[in-house]
Amino acid sequence: MSDSSQPHDSSDPTLATDPAVYKTLLESTRAIPWRIDWATATFTYIGPQIEELLGWEPSSWKTVEDWAMRMHPDERAWAVDFCVAQSKAGIDHEADYRALTRDGRYVWIRDVVHVVRDEQGEVEALVGFMFDISERKKTEQKLLELQRELERLSFKDGLTGVGNRRHFESVLEREWHQARESRRPLSVVMIDIDYFKQYNDRYGHVAGDDCLRRVGRLLDTATGRPRDFIGRFGGEEFVLVLPDTDADSALRVAECCRDAIAAEAIPHSASPVAGVLTVSMGVGTRIPDDNEPPLSFIAEVDRSLYLAKQRGRNRIVAGSRSS
Repeated sequence: MSDSSQPHDSSDPTLATDPAVYKTLLESTRAIPWRIDWATATFTYIGPQIEELLGWEPSSWKTVEDWAMRMHPDERAWAVDFCVAQSKAGIDHEADYRALTRDGRYVWIRDVVHVVRDEQGEVEALVGFMFDISERKKTEQKLLELQRELERLSFKDGLTGVGNRRHFESVLEREWHQARESRRPLSVVMIDIDYFKQYNDRYGHVAGDDCLRRVGRLLDTATGRPRDFIGRFGGEEFVLVLPDTDADSALRVAECCRDAIAAEAIPHSASPVAGVLTVSMGVGTRIPDDNEPPLSFIAEVDRSLYLAKQRGRNRIVAGSRSS
């Protein structure tokens, strides 16, 4: 009489040797198993889960060509080249790519590949698993977009919406380097709102904030080229960075900005210069050399702005030229 209370022997050899057991286990997972014969470049097996994920019947996966042609064109060349090179070298690897579904959509796949060698050490087959990583990719994309938005906000002046001081310094460094490499002129315009303290005292800080926003919009509209930069330098000061712009052109841009602010006719009854808001500007132009740092150039432009204010405000000083 047998004792049914005896524990089951988990070392039953049929579990380790019966191919049907392996097949059942493989096909019960969400990962999609597959095998490719290296010599013929044909699929000898692909799990039935592939049809649920992509819509293609397992029998339609015949050769590696089927695998390659069901990749998104943007990933196909590098993914195929990478996987072939790694496989030839006998290196296990993985690749992410978008796979075409039967109804014309794309699903992000992670292919994890193991290289099988024969007794002589030659590549005999590739076996692996395909994983659906679409949700992970969506999360990664959202995180990337959030990071870009945070970077954009970190470069933006919270009050006026134009670039902040940090953004200005980044743009100046980049454009200074490009101007030095190309031997092309770089111009900078520094702008100070005349008697802004008196404006705040007369109209209040809420009106003062609105005034700064209006000036920022006017300066942004008056520049116009994609690479031109407008930023708030600090307080009531703004700055323009004008790549590929010679001295005469920079002066014309500055005059255009001053005219735009004058045309807006923002009342400023506390100004000793005029009954409306005015600005003073310093303009500088340089083809950078290897030894000059950009900050010395900015100090020179700032001196021109100081001269504009010293000479009575509501004017532009470009080097030794005044208007």
